[in-house]
Amino acid sequence: MRHLLDTRTLSREDALLILDTAEDMAATQQREVKKLPTLRGKTIVNLFYEDSTRTRISFEAAAKRLSADVINFSAKGSSVSKGESLKDTAQTLQAIGADGVVIRHPASGAPARLASSGWIDAGVLNAGDGTHEHPTQALLDAFTMRRRLFGEASRGRDLDGVSVVIVGDLAHSRVARSNLWLLNALGAHVAFVAPETLQPYGARDWPVTVEHSLDAALRAKPDVVMMLRIQSERMHAAYFPNEREYARNWGLDDLRLARLSDRAIVMHPGPMNRGLEISSAAADSPRSTVLEQVANGVSVRMAALYLLLSGERRQTPKDSE
Repeated sequence: MRHLLDTRTLSREDALLILDTAEDMAATQQREVKKLPTLRGKTIVNLFYEDSTRTRISFEAAAKRLSADVINFSAKGSSVSKGESLKDTAQTLQAIGADGVVIRHPASGAPARLASSGWIDAGVLNAGDGTHEHPTQALLDAFTMRRRLFGEASRGRDLDGVSVVIVGDLAHSRVARSNLWLLNALGAHVAFVAPETLQPYGARDWPVTVEHSLDAALRAKPDVVMMLRIQSERMHAAYFPNEREYARNWGLDDLRLARLSDRAIVMHPGPMNRGLEISSAAADSPRSTVLEQVANGVSVRMAALYLLLSGERRQTPKDSE
């Protein structure tokens, strides 16, 4: 792997390689000393043009636990705010010897542009671009699903036959898109549930079931219910009449939580709007994987960085202990 830009072009084999490598990484994180020497001497730049808490901290923790040197770059307060282009920023990173660039950008396609431009030799990892994709979020979601649904038998398994319902602001969600392509590659069946105004353009041409009724989708007893944040900052009050109506029709409230099958799990990539798309009871219930997703994100991002940047040193994480 040279770059990780999306899940749409990620093969099943590469996806399973990342997930299984993440299992090895997770095992090392149970030790008293969590650091591995695998990326010692490598420099990783977190290049964030959008605000982020979970993703940036997760990538920083992952890189440091692999012993890489980390530079955190925020567009605010940098030359970007003075009009510096992505090209000029990339050439600056090239000059300081960056080996890997983790980029979050408001423009869809910016990571792919960086990777194909020739401006920089570093491996590029997409940490979210516009409404396009967020591949490591989908990978950590799949990792969490495998562990919750299959337990110790999860290593090497795909998600064949698993039913996943993704609910909420799908139109603006890069998480929904990345999950769809990855889960489809791993054999899962995915349904998008939202009012028509929040369904992605062209979704009916994708390998997904498009539904409008959350209650109807839950009657099919899905294995996974993934709730998405309502991105009010992108909506301008134009996509549904009001929050009360949205919560009544598409929110995972206490009654809907009680109707889930015994093995069903509840997921949310965060941050959550409690009382809107998800109730506090659902968010805090034993079914919820919200905090597990955060913890698993470090292991998955360690795996992605390791596979992208370890180069000729293709030892396993256990070999490098």
